Amino acid sequence: MSSIHFIVPQDFEGFSRLDQYIASVPSGMNRSKLKSGAQELLVNGKNAKLSTKVKAKDIIDILWEDNIPENIEPQDIPLRILYEDQNVTIVNKPQGMVTHPAAGNWQGTLVNALLFHWGMEAVPQVKDGSDNEILKHRRPGIVHRLDKDTSGLIITARNREAEEFLGRQFKDRLIQKEYICICTGRPPASSGDVKTNIVRDMKNRKRFKAVTATTEGKFARTIYHCVACYGPYSVMRVRIKTGRTHQIRVHMRYLGCPILGDSIYGRNDPLFQNATLMLHARQMIIKLPGFKKYRRFRAPVPLRFMETVHELRSKYQREVLPKVKALCRK
Repeated sequence: MSSIHFIVPQDFEGFSRLDQYIASVPSGMNRSKLKSGAQELLVNGKNAKLSTKVKAKDIIDILWEDNIPENIEPQDIPLRILYEDQNVTIVNKPQGMVTHPAAGNWQGTLVNALLFHWGMEAVPQVKDGSDNEILKHRRPGIVHRLDKDTSGLIITARNREAEEFLGRQFKDRLIQKEYICICTGRPPASSGDVKTNIVRDMKNRKRFKAVTATTEGKFARTIYHCVACYGPYSVMRVRIKTGRTHQIRVHMRYLGCPILGDSIYGRNDPLFQNATLMLHARQMIIKLPGFKKYRRFRAPVPLRFMETVHELRSKYQREVLPKVKALCRK
């Protein structure tokens, strides 16, 4: 991925849409190429849209992906299917698999594997049209996502009607998703309800951070329960009430106990130097198309979790934090 940097000249008069300004400069690009290839737009260090107005002295940064494939190809990649019917496929996504094609990961994704599993043809990529239309063609069947290094349960839709049915439940927050994680450090209470806004960290574009007492960013809510502590480590159950990027990882760091193996928000750990992200989507309660009642689905606890807990038990006494008033940060 490459980057493009512009500074609007001091003598620039008035305001202009970001996409129109980029198209007007000699080294710029037209709106079609900008929409299909731009992975991130920043104006003065803050996320921007194509319609954002720019003025004199504004600093524009674009993260750019050149080699966008014409099609998303089906690939014969084994899947751990937990449940399937004519409308949905529920998968236990392995750690390291990207959910859908995006910059730097155009192959080997869950979407590539699903297309093959469903017996579908390659999906042509749309490079013109609305942002939603472009993204829709990159992630057929995907109604929610997991980070690359997060393993666990993910539900996908096999047809448009199922996608809309499931999408409404996610939008209206009618489902329940539960995760398990192993953290370094101990939370301030045995359980809690964390409410913050989440914004991009301007010091590191790959990271987000939790902020309070501000309207900046997007609201995020995470409910946690500390199952047990082993020395300076904690085993946690987490439910999310919103679905923000890196939400659990950001909120665990906010509590002072980042997730073990988190290369972005964590810290070097002397006991588990080679640990990968210890975050797993364990359970989902959701109503499926064609069913009247909600159903519960679970993904098995990964081997990396069992091995880590076994190691902790061999070195530390298991402790349960006393129940105190739940933490609530606003």
